[in-house]
Amino acid sequence: MDDDNTLDLFTEPPPPEGDFLTLGNYAERAYLDYAVSVVKGRALPDVCDGQKPVQRRILFAMNDMGLSDNAKPVKSARVVGDVLGKYHPHGDQSAYDALVRLAQDFSMRYPLIDGQGNFGSRDGDGAAAMRYTEARLTPIAKLLLDEINQGTVDFMKNYDGEFDEPRLLPARLPFVLLNGASGIAVGLATEIPSHNLREVAAAAVAMIRNPKLQHAELMQYIPGPDFPGGGQIISSEAEISAAYESGRGSLKVRARWKIEELARGQWQLVITELPPSTAAQKVLEEIEEQTNPKIKLGKKTLTPEQLQTKQTMLALLDAVRDESGKDAPVRLVFEPKSSRIDQTDFVNTLLAHTSLESNASLNLVMVGGDGRPRQKGLSEILHEWIAFRFATVTRRTRHRLSKVDDRIHILEGRMIVFLNIDEVIRIIRESDEPKVALMAAFGLSDRQAEDILEIRLRQLARLEKIKIEKELAELKDEKARLEELLGSESAMKRLLIKEIEGDAKQYGDERRTLIQQEKRATFEARVVDEPVTVVVSQKGWVRALKGHGLDAAGFTFKAGDGLYAAFQCRTPDTLVAWGSNGRVYSVAVAMLPGGRGDGVPVTSLIELESGSHLMHYYAASADQALLLASSNGFGFIARVGDMVSRVKAGKSFMTIDAGAQPLAPMPMLPDATHIACLSSNGRLLVFGLDEMKTLSGGGRGVTLMALDEKETLVQALSINNAGVVLIGTRRGGRVDEEKVSGAALAPHIGKRARKGRAPESKMKLESMRPVLAV
Repeated sequence: MDDDNTLDLFTEPPPPEGDFLTLGNYAERAYLDYAVSVVKGRALPDVCDGQKPVQRRILFAMNDMGLSDNAKPVKSARVVGDVLGKYHPHGDQSAYDALVRLAQDFSMRYPLIDGQGNFGSRDGDGAAAMRYTEARLTPIAKLLLDEINQGTVDFMKNYDGEFDEPRLLPARLPFVLLNGASGIAVGLATEIPSHNLREVAAAAVAMIRNPKLQHAELMQYIPGPDFPGGGQIISSEAEISAAYESGRGSLKVRARWKIEELARGQWQLVITELPPSTAAQKVLEEIEEQTNPKIKLGKKTLTPEQLQTKQTMLALLDAVRDESGKDAPVRLVFEPKSSRIDQTDFVNTLLAHTSLESNASLNLVMVGGDGRPRQKGLSEILHEWIAFRFATVTRRTRHRLSKVDDRIHILEGRMIVFLNIDEVIRIIRESDEPKVALMAAFGLSDRQAEDILEIRLRQLARLEKIKIEKELAELKDEKARLEELLGSESAMKRLLIKEIEGDAKQYGDERRTLIQQEKRATFEARVVDEPVTVVVSQKGWVRALKGHGLDAAGFTFKAGDGLYAAFQCRTPDTLVAWGSNGRVYSVAVAMLPGGRGDGVPVTSLIELESGSHLMHYYAASADQALLLASSNGFGFIARVGDMVSRVKAGKSFMTIDAGAQPLAPMPMLPDATHIACLSSNGRLLVFGLDEMKTLSGGGRGVTLMALDEKETLVQALSINNAGVVLIGTRRGGRVDEEKVSGAALAPHIGKRARKGRAPESKMKLESMRPVLAV
């Protein structure tokens, strides 16, 4: 075979003129198709029945196999095989995982599958292989499947067109809220918590009665999630309500516990309920990691935080063990080091350092009644489900009415037989085409005539006529009721409410999750309040030396390094560091190393943002106010406490424009009356303190001083009526100072954002400091 022929075999013919598709357009279209498939075909539940496609197919297949709650369970492998073969052409493990989840009482608030065998545990243990476990439907699954063959939902062809499967299940309750869902699609994710059946049913009934029910009123019926494992939601009512109104938020959840009193005054803490997605094994691993920490990658020793946490936990905790079992699904026992330890402190320390207190995400994303995936609030979810339920019951009623009309039609034909029995028998006996003859003689329809011809002789007894008359009367009464339902919206509402309340009474249970607002647990190490001097070197090495009034000449540094500043403060205070990008980092003074060494780099105590470097430092109490300024002339006042962050990565605090940089922070004098600003061109501006802004959340601040092109702000500080000391160099490089106060200061006093004027000085001004009043 020559090269030309080979090319013809493996190269598709070019598309017709005008039908070209660029690679970019093809990739875009293919990815969009994939994204839609994942969103609607795998990851997101439907607001109508609350099921993802694989869950819907599993439940339908099991119902088709006759695996009701009173049937004998069959091997899970048989169910999975039926699901894959008929409806879900994907991997067997993914289908089995979905089946397992539907059976786990710690994953589903109301399990839809009754699993026999090992279906895993909340500690992360996987289920046994599908060949070992067995499954059947639970009683509550009837609420999804009982009306499936009553004309309530549309069916579609399966992937190969051989079988029919439902587009939705006729859910009698909003299962999207009852069991919730979790999933990640392409560009979308969902995290819907589970809720209490009675509460959801009551909310649905209230909304049917009053479609304009306000969100605040709705929250009276559904106060929040009801997790399978219980726990306690400690978020405020306002936070919970806001999350449900927007469809997105985060709720704080903690474990529930009890104190068990033991002999001789001893006691132990027993955890009985855990937050969602928290396992007992995870808590034990966290305790082990804190009491026996490992050196972090890239570090030579344990960090101060690790050491402090280790000391804290070992001082409080003597032993911990997991006593969970059949009798108690969750039983974590914590024994204190001593019975004299305060129980509240003991609990708070454990909550603050472990997953016993965590966040539960709420992201109500689902496929809506219009087929579009979207984030929805609680009111919208219930409105859409109620509309679906109205449509479902209407279709069910029409389907039943058609069955009743058909039966009445048949029975009316049979009554004609009994009224004219001899003539009917004669026609059948003598006619060559009895069906046509009967239709002509008595005005019967084809359906009635066919039925009469199929009647057995024993059905012509006198007793049968009485039965038919009775059934006919009952059917006509039912027809009247069905027609009333279809013709009256109020009658339909009454039926819906009656059915929902009946289901709630049969399947409802008590709330498991307590909703009670509490403060989030925080751990504050008790620090002995004593005076210390925080020494920071020019290269960012820091240490804390005991006492005040230390001689700076006695400080030692590494070769090529020197003193940046020494701050006299106390152990409960905070060291704040400013990055070149305006981000601030905080380290507790009590966490700083002491001793006579060189200390440690500040960067080892924080997580410095990539591409930035530390420029300035200050150590003081949380109440100390600082004047923060940038070289392009902006500034504001903030307290040290405003800049403290729990995380090592710090917080974005100062807005630094391109080409600018933060200036050294200056403490606000307690008797300050003015702000003094010095520019790189040697101009001085003084304006009233009342023109400054205090920004506790940080920002850019206000314009302190107007600057010329290429001119920068050198320093900004607070002064009092005593004036300011200007510091500069004279000829020959000699450093000198000049005091500016009274009449000499007056020419420089103006309004904020003005240029100021140069002092009458022969020095080259470099910095300044306030004159301290005597």
